[in-house]
Amino acid sequence: MPLYRYRAMNNVGRNVSGMLNAVNLMDLESSLRTMGLDLIRHVEVRHGALASLFQKPVANGDLVQMCIHLEQLDRAGVPLLDALNDVRQATDSERLSDVLSEVMKNVGEGLYLSRALERHPSVFDQVFTAIVAAGEQSGRLAFAFGHLAEHLKWQIDMTQKIRKATRYPLFMMIVVLAVMALMMGMVVPQVTSFLMSTSGELPFMTRALIATSDVVAAYWWLILGLPLLAVVAAGVAARRSEDVAFRLDALKFRIPALGSVLKKLALARFAHFVALTFQAGVDILGCLETGRRVVGNQVLAQALQAARRDVQAGSSLSAALKATGQFPHLVVRMFRIGEESGKLNEALQNIGYFYDREVDNSVQRLIGMIEPALTLVVGAIVLWVVVGVIGPIYDSIGALGF
Repeated sequence: MPLYRYRAMNNVGRNVSGMLNAVNLMDLESSLRTMGLDLIRHVEVRHGALASLFQKPVANGDLVQMCIHLEQLDRAGVPLLDALNDVRQATDSERLSDVLSEVMKNVGEGLYLSRALERHPSVFDQVFTAIVAAGEQSGRLAFAFGHLAEHLKWQIDMTQKIRKATRYPLFMMIVVLAVMALMMGMVVPQVTSFLMSTSGELPFMTRALIATSDVVAAYWWLILGLPLLAVVAAGVAARRSEDVAFRLDALKFRIPALGSVLKKLALARFAHFVALTFQAGVDILGCLETGRRVVGNQVLAQALQAARRDVQAGSSLSAALKATGQFPHLVVRMFRIGEESGKLNEALQNIGYFYDREVDNSVQRLIGMIEPALTLVVGAIVLWVVVGVIGPIYDSIGALGF
């Protein structure tokens, strides 16, 4: 279906621009008229692969505002199409505005809102559409949008925690590489000729320093390229093979210090998503399926798939999770308490709250460990250069009688 960039006028005389898919010009005019817009001019957009690659994504903050607005408008009894139109006009995101135009067109043609949102997976993920579908089925759409707003806020918070955990280590790694490049690429070569001309045998540390400098100068492209190539190759292999993805994700959990943080983060994501979908009225099998898709780790995803089969066969949820061997005793126990008390929703919330705090504390501890470690690495490199360069120079000056 062709994509049109249009310019139109709303009912108060304000010009509005955006993009919309339509069969032809008549369909475009009809769709805009449904949104209360009169077409002024249009042009067909031909998207290339490069253009779509650089298209600005919709931020979670824009989706939070959208959910809050839709929740309030639904509670006020505003019809869905009018509510979508109000949100489309209020959003600051051009991409979201265009997507909502498409959603309005589909809903106006009789499609369920959840089905219309599913047509834009790059903006609305599976959790988002599943919660909206549950809200439509239960007649509690405002309730669903309220939970989605809280869910998106949680995602923003977790993203900030991850960035906080990685920002300083990445900065220090850049500092380490910069110090290595400066010392091995500029400082050491400048004094190498002088050191080689001195009489006597050079100390081992100096010879090792010169050899390292030569290797860095000759093969710097290989030193930088191999790790990058390995990461890219691992990513491609993981996307093409579930077995490779499983092995890589299992390896992540075994990384000293970092592995425990990654597992707690995955468990926090699992607990949060399952609690969210369960509160929205999705059955437990659907919750496990959603959790499997969004947990972000093949080890836990396959464990959830096995647990789902066991639950489907008649096993209790706590027993099914315990049988996988991938969920801590605390998680299994909280699920069992929730099942026995009939308050599974509260148990899920408690698990999510616990792991949210655990992730935050673990991130703080990890940063506390990385900072002194990287500082020691930088100090060791500088000390090595100082001892390897200044030592022989000092000996040479001493031999001259100064």
